[in-house]
Amino acid sequence: MKVPHPLVAVIPIFVLIMMLGVVIYLFGSDSLSGGSQIALIMGTAVCVAISMIVYQVPWLAFEERIAKTIGDVAITLLILLAVGMLSGSWMISGIVPTLIYYGVQIMSPQFFLVSACIICALVSLLSGSSWTTVATIGVALLGISEALGISTAWTAGAIISGAYFGDKMSPLSDTTILASSITGTDLFVHIRYMMYTTVPTILITLTIFLVAGWGNGEGAELHVAEYTEGLANTFNISLWTLLVPVLTGILISRRVPSVITLFVSAIMAGIMALILQPHILIQIANADDLSTSMSLVQGLAITYYGATAVDTGSEALNDLISTGGMAGMLNTIWLILCAMCFGSVMVASGMIESITRVIIRMAKSRFGLVSTTAGTGLFLNITTGDQFISIVLTADMYRNAYRQQGYESRLLSRTTEDVATVTSVLVPWNTCGMTQAAILGVPTLVYLPYCFFNIISPLMTLFVALIGWKIKKRTD
Repeated sequence: MKVPHPLVAVIPIFVLIMMLGVVIYLFGSDSLSGGSQIALIMGTAVCVAISMIVYQVPWLAFEERIAKTIGDVAITLLILLAVGMLSGSWMISGIVPTLIYYGVQIMSPQFFLVSACIICALVSLLSGSSWTTVATIGVALLGISEALGISTAWTAGAIISGAYFGDKMSPLSDTTILASSITGTDLFVHIRYMMYTTVPTILITLTIFLVAGWGNGEGAELHVAEYTEGLANTFNISLWTLLVPVLTGILISRRVPSVITLFVSAIMAGIMALILQPHILIQIANADDLSTSMSLVQGLAITYYGATAVDTGSEALNDLISTGGMAGMLNTIWLILCAMCFGSVMVASGMIESITRVIIRMAKSRFGLVSTTAGTGLFLNITTGDQFISIVLTADMYRNAYRQQGYESRLLSRTTEDVATVTSVLVPWNTCGMTQAAILGVPTLVYLPYCFFNIISPLMTLFVALIGWKIKKRTD
């Protein structure tokens, strides 16, 4: 297959960017409800049309690549559905309301942002999963921030910053294992080497959140009183609900697969809802003609799959505890499928290879090699829409270049993860960006400026490469 010229290869990307700009202008925050999907499909169509007409690439090549890529993300889609079940059941069962009820009375508004970042970092470090961290403790922290009158955008940035630090440094993380294995680097050598860039980055991040938090707290007492009273009048606030997070933590520590952990946790939360919050389940069912037991079953089913709304007497609190269930994840799944199609055809057509060949030619020095690797990781996150594809392709493309220039594989593995892993959540149509926006209810472009860890991490990588700190060539 003839590789397209780089100027031809950027045409689908240019079309996608232009259409996304139009979509965002027309639909604003609703752009992920269909407009962005259309833009991705149009970009896909342009890529396929050029490849088939000009370069005679058979349709079967695209079909096979799309099928493989979507197959690779099938578990991701199941995780999203499980997250939908989890978010609904943790809310209605009283788990999140209980965490909010006690959290707003314990946590100081001034130190909330830095505390949220540290908590999420520890949970993610132990679990190895940023997604699980955001879907569980992250949701509760976001609720606490609203009660304390703290910006949800800042809070989402703190949650994501901490979650991705822990994910990146955890030996249980799938991205950490992938980045080390694909480059042929020992896992713990990879983690230790990342500390030279990651530790300074998280310290800078925590300092920013600490300073930013000094201005919080104005009017917090009024919000706290409103939220605690509304929650206490609506839910059976009980420490027994916290058994579910504890048991979930045990499953995580036992390295039970994420989709199983999330599903089991949702089932446990459903049982807790039947025991402690039957009045809310009956309210959700809104079916007077059914018996109480049937109303409970119906209410629980709706909690798992559909939207729920509970009246607490406070409009702000009503918005906070409303959930979307599995149905609330369908737009995200739809967007992921469209993004995977675009990334697949860009790879199958050879356009990604064409663009990266040009980039690799620029890598003539240590800084040039690291900066082009970082640029490629970010570029692939934007074009392929998936961090795993970005990690694999970046490592594959540059493995020989690092070897030929005499650099250790750990430099490639660190650079790949410093960029490909952490920037994925900053791209609205990337699987990570879409998922975290859906879970937290904060659009990607809204929380992006406050994800300081994710923004500083690639810059720190470039800075360390520029000064050459702890970068050595192989002695062999």
